[in-house]
Order: sequence, then C-alpha cells, then structure tokens
Amino acid sequence: MSAPLTSTRTSTDESRPTTGPRRYGTRHRWVILGIGIASQAAFSAAFQGIPTTSTAMRSAYHLTNGRLGIVLAAVSLGIAISEVPWGMWTDRFGERRILLTGLLSTGVVLALMAGAVVPGGGAVPALGPLGAGLLLVGVLGGSVNGSSGRAVMAWFKDGQRGLAMSLRQTAIPAGGAIGSALLPWLAVGFGFRAVYGVLALFCFAAAAATYRWMHSPQEDAPSADGVAAAAQAPRTSPLKSIEVWRLALASGLLTIPQFAILTFVAVFLHDAHHASLAVGATAIVIVQIGGAAARVASGRWTDQHAGSRRPYVRAVGVGATVALAAAAVLSHSSTPAVVAALIVSGILANAWHGVAYTEIAHMAGASRAGTALGLENTTVFAAGFVAPLMVPLVAGVSWSLVWVICAAATLLAVPLAPGRE
Repeated sequence: MSAPLTSTRTSTDESRPTTGPRRYGTRHRWVILGIGIASQAAFSAAFQGIPTTSTAMRSAYHLTNGRLGIVLAAVSLGIAISEVPWGMWTDRFGERRILLTGLLSTGVVLALMAGAVVPGGGAVPALGPLGAGLLLVGVLGGSVNGSSGRAVMAWFKDGQRGLAMSLRQTAIPAGGAIGSALLPWLAVGFGFRAVYGVLALFCFAAAAATYRWMHSPQEDAPSADGVAAAAQAPRTSPLKSIEVWRLALASGLLTIPQFAILTFVAVFLHDAHHASLAVGATAIVIVQIGGAAARVASGRWTDQHAGSRRPYVRAVGVGATVALAAAAVLSHSSTPAVVAALIVSGILANAWHGVAYTEIAHMAGASRAGTALGLENTTVFAAGFVAPLMVPLVAGVSWSLVWVICAAATLLAVPLAPGRE
C-alpha cells in the first residue's frame, strides 16, 4: 500500500499517486501571466489592429467615413455588451473554461470572415455581414479580458498584482502594436483574407497554450504557497458598490481619447495633413509601445507605494487633458507637431489601465474579480464604441473639436475617479 498523502508533500514527491491532480508551485504564476499576456495580445491584435487598416478598409469595402465608423465600432460594442456576463461566468465556471471558449470561438469567427466576408472578384461584401462579423468578434473575444485578468489576480499576491496586471494590460498595446504594424501591410499587399486569417491563427495559438498550461491555484497549488488568493470568502457583488462604479465610469471617460486616436488618427493625418498610411500606422505603433512601457512602469511604481493607485489614475487624467488640449490647438499646424501631441495623448490614454484594473479587482475581492473586471471592461469598450461614432460626426465640423471633446472627457474623469481609501 502506498504511503498516505501528507501536508508536507511536494510536487516532486514520487510516492504521490499518478492519478491525482498535479500541483504547481508559486513559479507557475509566471506561466499564468504569460498565458494572460498571449491571450490578451492575440485579441488586441484584432480589436486594435483592424482600425489601423481604416483607409484600406474604406477603399476595399467602398465605405463612407460614417459607415467606416460603424464597422470599426462594432468590435467595441460587442465587447461592451458581453463583458459583465463573461465576468460573472468566469467567477462561476473558472478562468480556464471561459478563456478557452472565447479564444476558440473568436478564432472560428475570424476564419469564417476570411473565407466569406472579403472583397474579391469584383464583389464587395455588404455592410451587414462585415459589421455582424466584427460584432461577433467583440462579443466572443471579450471573454479574454476578464478571464485572463482574474487568473492573474488569483495567482499573484497583493503587492505584486499591480506589476502583474500592468504586464497583462501591456499586452493590449503590445498586441495592438503588432496588429498596427502587420495588418495594414497585409491589407494592402494581400487583402483582408490574410488579415482575418492571421488573426484567427493568433487566437488558436493562444487557445493551445491555455489548454496546455492554464490551471487554477485553488485546485493545483498548496495554500501554503500563498498563491491561492482567489479562495476568499464571497463578498457583496461589486455591481452594488458606488466606488467601483465611479472607477469604472472614470475609466470609460479616460478611454475615449484612446479609441479616438487609435481608430481615426490615420484618417485625420491623411485627410487633414495629406500624410500617408505609413505615417498614421507609425504613430499608432509608437503610441502602443510607449503605452506598454508606461503601464509596466506605473504598475511597478504603485506596487511600491501603497495607496497610490487611485491618485495615479487622477494624475493621468490631468496629464491627458493637457496633452489633448495641445493637440486641439496644433491640429492645423505642422504635421510633426500635431503627431507629437497625439502620441503623448495616446500614451497617457494607455498608461492607467493596469493600475485601474488592479484597483477595481482589489476593491471587489478575488472571488468577485471577474464581475468587477467585466464592469470595467464594459465602460471601457462602451467608450470604444462611442468614440468611432462620435469622431466622424464632429470631424465634419472640425478636427480640433474632436480633440477638445476628448480633453473634456479626461478632465471629467479626474473628480469622478474615487480618491484615497
């Protein structure tokens, strides 16, 4: 008879029954973080990369600026309407199941779009199938946001979560940078079949990594390791907390300039400054890389300074307001000047995400983090839906007014965001 299991058994104990669940130590949290980054980057390459093909999409699908805005907003709308349900399902069914479901189904939709919703042979797909396909990409891909975030929160302790969540959030601009660099080239050189096909492959690759290595600390790691942070007593729903709502709404306002810049900066530079697609794509890549660096730095800094996450979000709102006001003033000056102002604005509009996501999940507690992150993502992507619709309407009056409205949104976010605990 084999020796009985004891609490001192380690993961290398040869007497452990081979049929029992494998246990993972604290180092496995870095694997979980890697999966979260890969999954978030794969989806980000789609929802942030596709807008950088805006001028090519407008031409290939024969779209007006207004119809282009509707199409590009469809992904964000899909994410916004599905985030809270995905978050609640993640809290109920676990990160692994939801993440796999989302990545695989998103990959399937993108593959179907590559086969059936692309211009070719003189035929141009109607607005309906294109918009519906991108809406489904948002609805299904939105599962990645809360599930990967909850997994990271579960495996990392407080004091480490700011950096860990910021690294995971860095995958959004990093994945967006990959998409921004790759997709316009694919769209112009090979068509949108290649665009959707490559994005589908990204999702399938992330799903394979999730299937192989994603595990829950509640089941797989000894509680003595200190990683079972998610095994907390249930709390009141974060949807009933005024401060959670304040942070989520402030985050939505801070997101408006981010999506306005990512979605229409190439169109703005082309139409107002006669710049090439390469200039707009380069600006977006710089914003994404700079935003990624800012997220990592801010996460590390707030981990080292207890109680600094909420003031940091407010400070970013002030900085973004100043930069966007400068962009409004410089809209019709030299191209380098306005590009510089928009790059600074875009980096600041990206910098706060990891800190705010960490704070809202912390406020909810790890057992309800999925729901809180779902609410956060709902407001963020609702803003992402509104911004592409707002920009063409306002740009018809003045591009300067576009950046003024964005500055007003970030200014409003400053008092709305909750203050110190």
